[in-house]
Amino acid sequence: MEILPNFSLKKYNSFGIEAKAKQFIAVHSTEDLKTILQENKSQRKFILGGGSNMLLTKDIDALVIHIDLKSKKIIEEDDNFVWVESQAGENWHEFVLWTIDQNFGGLENMSLIPGNVGTTPIQNIGAYGTEIKDTFVSCTAMTIENQKNKTFTKDECHFGYRESVFKNEAKDQYVITSVVFKLTKRNHKINTSYGDISLELEKNNITNPSLKDVSNAVIAIRQSKLPDPKELGNSGSFFKNPILLKSDFEKIHQEFPEMKYFDISETQVKVPAGWLIEQAGFKGKRFGDAGIHKNQALVLVNYGNATGQEILNISKDIQETIFKTFGIRIEAEVNVI
Repeated sequence: MEILPNFSLKKYNSFGIEAKAKQFIAVHSTEDLKTILQENKSQRKFILGGGSNMLLTKDIDALVIHIDLKSKKIIEEDDNFVWVESQAGENWHEFVLWTIDQNFGGLENMSLIPGNVGTTPIQNIGAYGTEIKDTFVSCTAMTIENQKNKTFTKDECHFGYRESVFKNEAKDQYVITSVVFKLTKRNHKINTSYGDISLELEKNNITNPSLKDVSNAVIAIRQSKLPDPKELGNSGSFFKNPILLKSDFEKIHQEFPEMKYFDISETQVKVPAGWLIEQAGFKGKRFGDAGIHKNQALVLVNYGNATGQEILNISKDIQETIFKTFGIRIEAEVNVI
């Protein structure tokens, strides 16, 4: 294993930001990971997965450890369910497509989400009415401090909306090395009620959709709205949809009756951040090589040579404008480094 100095991370972050790691190494096994952590105890370390949920605003003055653990397998099954374990370095979308090819149900609504399997529990990723927590069983993680393995159950992960224990109490303490999902083998729960899935299926004259049909519909919708990071640097949705108390929202809604919202409980509503950003006039705007995508206001983009700081400045401008205009605070979903 070779540690590389002054290493460019441009190809390792989906924004395509040019930033350098003081040192860099890719690990391909848990044994390698353990060795690197043991041999570099005193060094500051930065754990890098698929690089799809971060904005680099500076060089990383640390040993960057890229988690490139590969393989997936069935570890248990019965007549109705299958338990599948994936290593952390597997590409998420490729893993989803593999489960669909096996006719395993549960992940199809999360097709085409960028990133790797190992980072999905950290963010409790989700799309079109489905989240990781719906199929998650457990994950194995190695402590950075003493290289001990710990298994986190679903309850121990403290999942919330784009939240988990790994973003809070256990932040920067563990490296997730594998994840186990419980998926259906039959009697799949096909979920087409969220977003434009049903419209996309209808457009293709599909009335009894399969897992593959739902996945294809989600892919088509995402491709129509979201730029491919390989062609235009981005990190998907940059902001979380704000969740408000109904009592607070009702006052805002009186002033802005056209505001979109979704009930998520008896006391809370979720407001689409993309709608707020579009209404504030940011959709499609460009500031040098940084900007807001023309088809989806939630997505900030790098048109070529934008710096992370330039993109961060746009995000702060958006946040301030939304608060001044609507009295609503929106938070970044992307990790700013």
